[in-house]
Amino acid sequence: MTLRATSSVVCIGDLERIASAVLPLSVWDFVSGGSGNEVTLAANRAALERIQLVPRVLTDVSQCSTATTLLGEEASMPVATAPIGYQKLVHPDGELAGARAAMEAGIPFTVGTLSSYPVERIAGMGGVTWFQLYWLRDRVMSYELVRRAEDAGCAALMLTVDVPWMGRRLRDMRNAFVLPDDVEAANFSVGPVSAAHRAIAGGSALAAHTSMTFASSLNWSDLEELRGRTKLPLIVKGLLDPADAARAAECGADAVVVSNHGGRQLDGAVPGIDVLEAVCAAVSGRCEVLVDGGIRSGVDVLKALALGANGVLLGRPLLWGLAAGGTDGARELLRLLAAELRDALGLAGCANVSEAQWLRTTRGPLRTGESMGNDKWI
Repeated sequence: MTLRATSSVVCIGDLERIASAVLPLSVWDFVSGGSGNEVTLAANRAALERIQLVPRVLTDVSQCSTATTLLGEEASMPVATAPIGYQKLVHPDGELAGARAAMEAGIPFTVGTLSSYPVERIAGMGGVTWFQLYWLRDRVMSYELVRRAEDAGCAALMLTVDVPWMGRRLRDMRNAFVLPDDVEAANFSVGPVSAAHRAIAGGSALAAHTSMTFASSLNWSDLEELRGRTKLPLIVKGLLDPADAARAAECGADAVVVSNHGGRQLDGAVPGIDVLEAVCAAVSGRCEVLVDGGIRSGVDVLKALALGANGVLLGRPLLWGLAAGGTDGARELLRLLAAELRDALGLAGCANVSEAQWLRTTRGPLRTGESMGNDKWI
């Protein structure tokens, strides 16, 4: 499949519209939906839209660069793909197409535990690959997945900590969502993965699968044990409380991801962007800080950088690109994001990513004598 209507794709939202038109309704609901009444899903975007940047002028931006490093690896921009399972749902090439596009764009691709191609094949695409781990009831299998990621050449390990079980995703329940026969969790050869293919009236087969597979007992001692059993840089994903982020840093995390799982877990959870500054202050440079949830443009990336993040994870837009045209669609997504970020940096008076940290932000009109909060660049 080639990218449809290329001439009409001028922003990431255009890829969303194409994806919504080509995907079956049940798959679209699975991709775009959140948990409960989707309050947090909507809040993620609203929080980003409230943030306003205060650009600087009379700075030389003739050589404006989006390049940076993430976990010690060079990246073309401060972006990595978020871990998303079952990408074959939106395109037959699934994660292979996304990994290829990420490699060409020069950013890390995150392989999910529930990827629809095995980690070895995805990592074999040749780019910088991170592996995301869900903590399983079968601890031996958890560490087997870690070993496989290490052997496959993954550059980092990302432990997701906010899914003791799957949140109540009402769209999936109403659709009695089930995996088609040609889509599976390819990193599992045997076991309860087949539950994801058995329809449940008024329920989600994927929720049933995760409740059978994921360990709700995951705790800080498990994180410490994992840290001691892998030499890979360790990312802890799914933190919102600054105290949890500080403790993760104390446990040896190399990075944390401030995240409410894209509004798909606790409905009513705070948007990550709203606690980002507090998390950055809590870890105090002991680890890198990434954020996800509602990132839809280069301006959104710049807002995250201005609030202290080292980078962002990009989730649903990757699926939109894949649905719109496989590798071509994912390439176009990342091309657009890079162009938007460079444009935003330059127009804000930043010649590079590191200068974004000096930008001031506000969340609404200032009254006379009121501080902007993050008084920088004085």
